[in-house]
Amino acid sequence: MTGAFVRPYGDTTGDGRVQVSFTLPLPFGTQSEKALAEGAAMQLAAKMGLDPAMVVHAKGMGPDFTFFVVYGRVSHLVDLSQVIVAEREFPLLSPAEVNLRIRTGLGRKLVVVGACIGTDAHTVGIDAILNVKGHAGEKGLEYYREVRVVNLGSQVAVPDLVARARAESADAVLVSQVVTQRDAHIDGARKVAAAFDAAGPPRPVLVVGGPRFDPSMAASLGVDKVFGRGTTPGEVASYLAHVLASDASGSSRVPAGTRETTGEP
Repeated sequence: MTGAFVRPYGDTTGDGRVQVSFTLPLPFGTQSEKALAEGAAMQLAAKMGLDPAMVVHAKGMGPDFTFFVVYGRVSHLVDLSQVIVAEREFPLLSPAEVNLRIRTGLGRKLVVVGACIGTDAHTVGIDAILNVKGHAGEKGLEYYREVRVVNLGSQVAVPDLVARARAESADAVLVSQVVTQRDAHIDGARKVAAAFDAAGPPRPVLVVGGPRFDPSMAASLGVDKVFGRGTTPGEVASYLAHVLASDASGSSRVPAGTRETTGEP
């Protein structure tokens, strides 16, 4: 769409209206504190390019913080020709197609070990991908006959994850990270990659996922694949079949421990 521009929509088409929320480390108790906090929020909104702007919601968060919702207008345009869209580099397969590809390419079950690492106790994400009940109307990897799943659950230490993956001869390791304070998910992913690299070959395919991950971060994190919010079990299964097993036509598989390749299988 070369030359196509769009502007945010609020009340009417092209009015540039946006709504943002943020928290400031300011109290919201007395009238003078409220006036100061709202004035600070307006100053921040102006520096963000909102003109005019208004505070439509303000609420104290404990004794020392205030949460704001600010509504205003921006003059910025979005140039659609400059938008970078990450295309899926593998075909989306049905469960039957995934099973066939694994059976044909590996001649055995594909072994997947999954966990939430460190202090992360949120298993919703990893369970949605691994458990048979699945997510978004799709069955999890336990449903696939040619996949053997080892779900270690939450708060798994990285050395324990590495040891279990090696004991299970895992083809792939899936790590879910929901806790993101101070970029804990980034640090955790890098620790996982470093630990498997230190353990030596064969290195399983490393996949990390969570709502705050950017799929373009795989190389910088040292992993093979990053899945962001909204990922379904079918996408993960299709990816694993793509990188670990050949298709029925005999295309070569990518051995465990290598980086992801691009292009159709």
